[in-house]
Amino acid sequence: MSEFHGSASHGSAPEPSRVPPPRTRGTALRQRLADLRGPDVPAKALDARALAALAANPGCRRRAILDGAGVNKAALASALGSPSAFGQSQFALTRGNAFEAKVKADGGAELLRLVHERLDPRAEPPAGASVPDLSAIGPEGRTARTALALREATEASGTWTLLDHPMLALDVAGSPAFLEPDAVVVHPDGSWTVVEIKSFPMLDGSADPAKVGAAARQAAVYVLALEEVAGRLDPAPRVRHRVLLVCPKDFSNLPTASAVDVRKQRAVTSRQLARLTRIQDIADALPEGTCFSPELPAEQLTAAVESVPATYAPECLAACELAFHCRDRSRAADAVTTLGRPVRAELGGLTTVEDVLAAARGRAGDPDDPAVAALRRAAQLRDEALGAMCH
Repeated sequence: MSEFHGSASHGSAPEPSRVPPPRTRGTALRQRLADLRGPDVPAKALDARALAALAANPGCRRRAILDGAGVNKAALASALGSPSAFGQSQFALTRGNAFEAKVKADGGAELLRLVHERLDPRAEPPAGASVPDLSAIGPEGRTARTALALREATEASGTWTLLDHPMLALDVAGSPAFLEPDAVVVHPDGSWTVVEIKSFPMLDGSADPAKVGAAARQAAVYVLALEEVAGRLDPAPRVRHRVLLVCPKDFSNLPTASAVDVRKQRAVTSRQLARLTRIQDIADALPEGTCFSPELPAEQLTAAVESVPATYAPECLAACELAFHCRDRSRAADAVTTLGRPVRAELGGLTTVEDVLAAARGRAGDPDDPAVAALRRAAQLRDEALGAMCH
């Protein structure tokens, strides 16, 4: 007769505990961030563009917690009464998607030709390159599938491999961010290259410097994420710091490309991300019950947003959906941050415009403070110039 240990026939087995297992710190943080978004509000993925903007303003705890919690800042700005025009138009998105599809047609033949021509002309020309399937369930599954495909492509030396929309993960202030570059190419020597495809034109071999700079900062985020994947392999493959920027040539729809060195952007982004306050620490400092759901009454929502310190600067207008709201608050507080980061840095401990004017007129401020001394000297020169004009 067979015996089933622990079966009901023995009667002595204790009932399973009804107390749920303790939540880990990671699980507790995910639940906390979900509570901050609001019930049944889906998380907005943190992409490389937003991550680059966050790294450019590491002192802004407001953006850090909102991005870390996956809050839709555009919807939040509208609910606060300060809608933002930040973002791409639907027409631009459609045009960009059509151009990207053209670049990647025929198994990425044109894309690989540009990589070979601009970055690796000494290698064998790409012919019949491998394009692995990266589909998987969820971002974690896609990240693992991408890591496996990168390892297999690196081990298969001597061939070209194109990874179309791979998924990478990067730790941001203690919380994972999942990133999706346009493409990653594995060279025959096993090195890896990030490819950025943009719809703005490249005229006579050059493009708008501001747009190229933004693309470089975005690509630098991907390079950092790729380096983390490479670091888990032995030996670690080389992640190239020259990325390929693919754009339409002149006013046509034909692709052309340029190699962009992102070492500077990578170093700056890495340093700024390291300075970010951990998401857990910011969340722990919030009042109990704080929620950023756009469905809340405007007064309650405003109080929730204002409970997190912001670091506004005019540069935010080109990078953050909440910039108009933060600008209005900064102006209302008479803060010198509205004058720009360089001016703010020069003014030291003077945080409001009223403080600056009082220091310049000699009514306040330490005369030994270099900022105060410079303001008073500037005010004196102004008075002398105006006096000379009157005479």
